[in-house]
Amino acid sequence: MPALTVDDFDFPLPPELIAQHPAPERNGSRLLHVCGQRLFDRQFIDLPSQLRAGDLLVFNDTRVIKARFFGQKDTGGQVEVLLERIVDDTHAIAQIRASKSPKPGTRLRLADAFEVTVTGRAGANNEFFTIKAVDRNNLWELAEAHGKLPLPPYIEHPAEGADEARYQTVYARAPGAVAAPTAGLHFDQAMLEQLKAQGINTAFLTLHVGAGTYQPVRVEKIAEHKMHSERFDIPPATADAIAATRAAGGRVIAVGTTSLRSLESAGNADGTVNAGAAETNIFITPGYRFNVVDRLITNFHLPKSTLLMLVSAFAGYDNIRAAYAHAVTERYRFFSYGDAMLLEKSDAI
Repeated sequence: MPALTVDDFDFPLPPELIAQHPAPERNGSRLLHVCGQRLFDRQFIDLPSQLRAGDLLVFNDTRVIKARFFGQKDTGGQVEVLLERIVDDTHAIAQIRASKSPKPGTRLRLADAFEVTVTGRAGANNEFFTIKAVDRNNLWELAEAHGKLPLPPYIEHPAEGADEARYQTVYARAPGAVAAPTAGLHFDQAMLEQLKAQGINTAFLTLHVGAGTYQPVRVEKIAEHKMHSERFDIPPATADAIAATRAAGGRVIAVGTTSLRSLESAGNADGTVNAGAAETNIFITPGYRFNVVDRLITNFHLPKSTLLMLVSAFAGYDNIRAAYAHAVTERYRFFSYGDAMLLEKSDAI
């Protein structure tokens, strides 16, 4: 494709289509099935009928932590801190909102309960801050005790009791994410059991989704954009399951873009993956060659976002533009609490 700009991934979205609350039931969302130029309006509960025995679904089992804090600078100014990643018990990378960016050495009192010191900047574009807990407090415990659930910026209500359960997958295991792997929010335990009964296999990996997932693309030409880095871990059992699926002629289906990015980052040309932990800043745009993932389950993504670029690479740029236009016309619900898509890889159609 010719050199693409961020405007090539814009689309008109009526604000009322941005879902503010989840569907009453986890599997109660709609499902837009994109098969090249063909579009099928389905319900998410129909997903098992679109799979076959021997397929492998790969889920991200990260758990969202209470990563948002409100507080004050030592000068009295108000701040909002959103953890990007807890590095260890006393160090973290964070977004900080304040009237003036805090300088290294600035002390922040958060939730009127504990203090951290700003130690520097981080991120590909210095968009984050590094912070250190004072008196060697355990940041994991402090987040659980004093933090707020970090709902996305386009959800307008503060986190409520219902969000504590619904902005978390039923299989969440490893704490560390500050944003949910939202494609997985549609699965309930009954559907997981149904898939197993149909001979559809499941496997898990862990990628702790950071707040950087909401960072806008700040350059015109997308080739100049630098992705933030995220850490993922693929267990040997998952790598083995992918190899066995490949050998048996089954399909590898990523549940969510985080699963896809992990698998492709660890992937080999023969469709297998390397087990273990690693960092990835992979930026998938149209023209990318997918080695591992055959199908993708995902939600609808923000205009001009890196995730919209990823799904355009996977299902075809023109196909995704048509699918999103159809979704707007048919009043699908968008973003984290919205409806889902099942995408076929464009070169496999």
